[in-house]
Formats: sequence, C-alpha cells, structure tokens
Amino acid sequence: MALQQTIEATVSGLGYELVELERSAGGLLRVTIDWPWMPGEPAERAVTVDDCERVTRQLQYVLEVEGIDYRRLEVSSPGIDRPLRDERDFERFVGEVVDLTLKAPIGAAAGGQVHANRKKFRGTLGRTEDGAWQIVWRDESPPAKPGQRVSAKRAPAPEQAMTFELDELQSARLAPLVDFKGRKPAGGQPGQVD
Repeated sequence: MALQQTIEATVSGLGYELVELERSAGGLLRVTIDWPWMPGEPAERAVTVDDCERVTRQLQYVLEVEGIDYRRLEVSSPGIDRPLRDERDFERFVGEVVDLTLKAPIGAAAGGQVHANRKKFRGTLGRTEDGAWQIVWRDESPPAKPGQRVSAKRAPAPEQAMTFELDELQSARLAPLVDFKGRKPAGGQPGQVD
C-alpha cells in the first residue's frame, strides 16, 4: 500500500491523476496517468510523450530514494480503451460508447428481450431522469459483407436500455472505436459484444 501512496502522491504533485498501477512478477512497474478532470470541463485532454517522460523521471528519483525495488518502469496514458473505475470516471464519460461487463448475468430481468446469460454490453453511457446509471444499445445484425446488398427497407434494431449500479460491474472501459477515414458511422449504436 505504501507503493500506491508514494506513486499517487508523486503523480498528483506533478499535476496528473493516477489511473492505474500494476506491478508484475518480473519487476515491471506500470503506471497509467491522465489529466485530472473536474465537472464542467471537457473530457478529453491528451497525455503526451513529454508528460510520460516527466512523470517517469520524477518517479525514478522518488522510487530510488524510497528504496523500492523494480526492474523496469513504464508510464503511459490510459489509451482509447481507458478503464472506468469510480463515479467521477463515469460522470466524465457520459455520452461516450463504453464496454461493460457485469459480475453476474442479467437473468430474467429483461423480460426475454436480452439473453438471460448475457454479461457484456457495448452502448452509450448515460443517466436516467432519477439519476441511475444506464447503458443504451442496439443489437444490430452482423454488418453486410463487401459487395452484399442491404435492403433500405430493413428496420433498425430496437433501442434497448439497462440501468445498473457501479457495484454490479466487473469492469467498464471506453469502447476502443477508431475511425481511420475521419467519417462518422452511418447511424445507430454499436451492437453487442460477445
């Protein structure tokens, strides 16, 4: 626990936020940092290589002074699949597409509209009117293969929503959606994750 506190104090002293700390058996110490976020601010501010280098240099010094044994130190940004750990992370990324994994399957709660053993969902993170967390998604059929005709009359899959509590989640991450052509997807929410 002293390692976590030492690294967190060092990272926050430099103006960053500690997202994740991982220590492997091979002596690797992996530190993930991000810019702190306050409600009302834009969610995105990228961590640069210079930021990682600055934190690395300071951590090397602090870890040597503290006598903490490690073989290799890696400092990185959270990336496009950033983990969501606490209430602030969820507030920060309302409206974004996320991947959620429940601790237990949803069971019969969905009235047969969702498979009872399903635990993984990809959809848009939001809040209900009463303040509960929710995810909204569409279970689209598989995308058409190149050259395959798709009927314009095909109705879109119905939109589904599920409310959840943070303690029901095994994991939550931003969905790693990459658009290499700079175009927005043509309508709808991403489908389910198997």
